[in-house]
Amino acid sequence: MPASVAIGVVAGLLCYACMLWRLRAGFDETLDCWAIHGMGGLWGAIATGIFASTAVNQYPGLLEGSTTQFLSNLLGAGAAVAYAFFATFVIAWVVNRVLGMRVTEEEEYVGLDIAQHGERVGT
Repeated sequence: MPASVAIGVVAGLLCYACMLWRLRAGFDETLDCWAIHGMGGLWGAIATGIFASTAVNQYPGLLEGSTTQFLSNLLGAGAAVAYAFFATFVIAWVVNRVLGMRVTEEEEYVGLDIAQHGERVGT
């Protein structure tokens, strides 16, 4: 099986499993960005270090017996995760202090399309 197929199959299964876990855990997350883009991208970054091949470039991957590319990809993926977490945390903290992150309970009940945007169906 080509490496690209293996990476894609694992990515699909991983993303789906993460989405189901998020639903079971009851986390509120828009458009499943964490489950699909976050976990799929993380797997892709790590998988390229596993499946790297000297037949394509000069760096062998984990399956060719070298840990160098795999560890580099793992370090890079970890740095990206840490940066994304802390940057998002800081931005969310500032937005919450300046504007607030929540709408009123009534606005949540009515729906933000109506409460925030004045959007009505059929008008």
